[in-house]
Amino acid sequence: MGLLNKIVLIAVNGMLKTIYSISSFLFPFRPDKVTFASYRSEQLKGNLLYLYNELENNREHYTYTMLFKKYDSSFLGKLDYVLHLIRASYHLATSAYFVVDDYYYPIYVVNPKKKTKVIQLWHAAGAFKKFGHSTKGKSFGPSLEYLKYVNIHSNYSNVIVSSKEVVPYFAEAFNMSAEKILPLGLPRTDYFYDKDKTSLTVEKFNSLYPELTGKKLILYAPTFRGKSHYQAPFAIPFDLKKMKMQLDSDYVLVTHFHPYMKGTNRDKEAYSGFIYDLSDVFDIQELMYLSDILLTDYSSVIFEFSLLNKPIAFFPFDLEEYIQERDFYYEYKSFIPGPLFQDTESLINWLKNETFDLEKIQAFREKFFDDADGNASKRIVECLF
Repeated sequence: MGLLNKIVLIAVNGMLKTIYSISSFLFPFRPDKVTFASYRSEQLKGNLLYLYNELENNREHYTYTMLFKKYDSSFLGKLDYVLHLIRASYHLATSAYFVVDDYYYPIYVVNPKKKTKVIQLWHAAGAFKKFGHSTKGKSFGPSLEYLKYVNIHSNYSNVIVSSKEVVPYFAEAFNMSAEKILPLGLPRTDYFYDKDKTSLTVEKFNSLYPELTGKKLILYAPTFRGKSHYQAPFAIPFDLKKMKMQLDSDYVLVTHFHPYMKGTNRDKEAYSGFIYDLSDVFDIQELMYLSDILLTDYSSVIFEFSLLNKPIAFFPFDLEEYIQERDFYYEYKSFIPGPLFQDTESLINWLKNETFDLEKIQAFREKFFDDADGNASKRIVECLF
């Protein structure tokens, strides 16, 4: 960490602590106030949206504040980010509940009141790629010097996870007591068990894309690559020309990239009719429900997709590099619940032959979801609110 970055970090930390202290002194603590905050999106979605809906329907006495800001690394973006941090410090000082779904800087800098319940609704199910304190010493992870100034993932009252199986890994990643980590399930998975919502998704899809009737959807959802909010353009690693030529009559490829990834389909015109990017039309839960097969590398989307009992295939084109950079909680090749491919032709043959092992998917689901019943949001509200 350079001297200038260190000075900026110390100054910002001091400012946030001051704003928090002033807000605590001047403004009343509100026992009815629930704040939802995220850097992953500009709007309420995913786990936070499902928890909010459950609270709205069953806890009428709460009021809500929304803090959503995707980071922009331009000068004006950074300035806007600092203003967002100031707002967040005020709301953290005055909220009874502060709910996040990822890394959230102000929480680790100030010292929240004990009467404020800080709830981490981590955006990924299961435990796959290492994160947080588990990545110390890796190029992906925080430097020891940075940790002197920002104690990442500290000050959580509770963390919500999908199963008892992953509690030890989250305790390590967040450097916190396992007793505070509750295997209540992920709220957004409730969608898969809501027949009204899933039926509407299918109707919407059929209405917007009638040309895809009868086609099978391959959902390609690669993991995030890069560090923090910075990401170079990502090129699809398999041979799209070969896939289109051999699979076009039966399949289409639907892409979904991480919020901070810049996806590219190379020459889009050459693959029109075979590749669709529906990220702006459907969220990831809807795309999973609509799709017949998931194709990924290291994305935690595999856990939720296993709830649908559909095939999963893996195309880890940079596995050794990724292990060096970040690593996994499990040995990758023995852990994944589907075949691993390193060339396009083998993947195409697997798709054509449909030699799918769904028993492996079922065992995987049972290991990483203690309760697969559509009631995760309800359990969280009943337990914590």
